[in-house]
Amino acid sequence: MPKGLKMLESLNPYLWAVKLRNWAYNLGLISQCKVSVPVISVGNLSVGGSGKSSLVRYIANMLSENLRVCILSRGYKRSTKGTLLVSEWGRLKASWQEAGDEPYMLAKLLPRVSLVVDEVRCRGADFALRELKPELIILDDGFQHRKIHRDLDLLLLRKRDFSDRVLPFGRLREPLECMERANAFVLSYGELEDFDWRHPQKPTFKMRRSGWRILRSTDHRQVENYHELSFLAFCGLGDNEQFFQTLRRLGIRLEDTIGFPDHYHYRGFKLQDGKLYITTLKDLVKLEPAGNLFYLDFEVEVEGLKEFLESFIINSLKRVGSSAGRATDS
Repeated sequence: MPKGLKMLESLNPYLWAVKLRNWAYNLGLISQCKVSVPVISVGNLSVGGSGKSSLVRYIANMLSENLRVCILSRGYKRSTKGTLLVSEWGRLKASWQEAGDEPYMLAKLLPRVSLVVDEVRCRGADFALRELKPELIILDDGFQHRKIHRDLDLLLLRKRDFSDRVLPFGRLREPLECMERANAFVLSYGELEDFDWRHPQKPTFKMRRSGWRILRSTDHRQVENYHELSFLAFCGLGDNEQFFQTLRRLGIRLEDTIGFPDHYHYRGFKLQDGKLYITTLKDLVKLEPAGNLFYLDFEVEVEGLKEFLESFIINSLKRVGSSAGRATDS
């Protein structure tokens, strides 16, 4: 790294603001709120494109088989403010504009789960506990939102994170050393960039996407003959290129690719007659279904994470029960 750039990075005001904030939390100078049910945080170190929504979907779908699960999200770039109930045990209560595209997408995909958005996570958690009575809260994109106490911090990492730099010189929200706050790590996009890294003391898992399928936007039926078709691919993600790269790896013929900014609104965007379009689930929720519009979906595999989370849940619920028993005795 050039000496001048290294000096500029050392004087980076954003970096020092992050360090000062973390220092205050670590010393207890900024208080945290603690809720009465276990909280699992899913987050990352870098800006966008690490698979957080995919992992939240996987965890919520798995744990909601036996528990009442509520997802708590900020609702980035939504049209509303304050506390908003997006879905109540699978029943949608808000539009994607009101909720934000990612929370709305998760609400549509998870029929057994409730979802609340609030830029003040503690307030959102209080609302969820009061109105929904969940047994577990999943904090979506929660690693940097330290105000709410979490019982388990899951941190997603990509290969590039280990050589990246802090904003604005790179894509990292925090220095790499901050990863030590996490309780466990998930290496994402293993099918695209497999790499062997393990934390010396903490559990490390690999997330891979599989079971790829192309579906119609009109009836969500799977397209079997997609290899015979040619698509115009478009999306507005934190990392658009990984979507286009995935399509190419699957042997999908692309006529062209169009990348939009993350959380793009698609106002004024029109599909041309005679062309076939393919996009992501996150983008699809902001578009009207059409006969020439398709989307890519997949399954997530994280070997060992199910057993790890089940053990965590059992131990957490035991602690909650023990605390309640002590409170009753006193």
